[in-house]
Amino acid sequence: MFELVVATNNAHKVKEYQEMFLGYDIKFHSMKDLGIVCNPDEDGDTYEKNSFIKADALAKLTKLPVIADDSGLNVVALNNFPGIYSSRFADSFGGNKVANLELIKKLEPYKDKSAFFACVITLINVEDKPIQFKGICKGKILDKPVGEGGFGYDPIFYSDEAKMAFGTAPAEIKNKYSHRAKAVEQLIKYLKEKGLI
Repeated sequence: MFELVVATNNAHKVKEYQEMFLGYDIKFHSMKDLGIVCNPDEDGDTYEKNSFIKADALAKLTKLPVIADDSGLNVVALNNFPGIYSSRFADSFGGNKVANLELIKKLEPYKDKSAFFACVITLINVEDKPIQFKGICKGKILDKPVGEGGFGYDPIFYSDEAKMAFGTAPAEIKNKYSHRAKAVEQLIKYLKEKGLI
C-alpha cells in the first residue's frame, strides 16, 4: 500500500482526496493523524511557490511521501483576485459565508463574471526533486450563493464543464471537474507510471 501525507488539517480536503483515489491501494494521512504540527509562512506569490513551501516544510518532518496543494478562486474582472489570497480573504470576513457575498458585491460593476479555480499539487519524498501538477476549472461567479454542497467558494461558482453550480453538485460530479480533481488526475497518472499505485 502506498502512503501519502497531505499537508492540511482540513478534513474536507483529506476526504476529497480519498474520494478521488477510490479504487487505488493508497492511504492518506492528515498531519493531525501523525501528530505533526506544521504551519509554514505561505509567502510565495504563485500557487506553485506556496504549494512547494507547504510540501517542503512537511517533508522535513516525515520520511513518507508528502503532497501539498495551494488553490484559489481567480475572478478575471478583478485581476484574478482573490487568487492566492483566497483563504485569507475568506478569513478576513470570518469565513466564506460573508466573503462570498463580498466577492459578488465587488463584481457588481463588471459585466464579465468569468472566473476559474486553480490548484497546484506538489509531491515530495518520491524523487530527488519536487514534482508539481496543475489543474484549472473554468466557470463564472453567480449573482447569489446556491446550494448547501461543497465548501469555500463553491456556492458562488458555476462550472462550465459540469454545467452546474458547485454548491449544488454531487461529490462525484465535483470530483470529476474540479481544479483539484484535474491536478489529481495528473498525480494519479504519474504514480501509476512509477508503479507506486
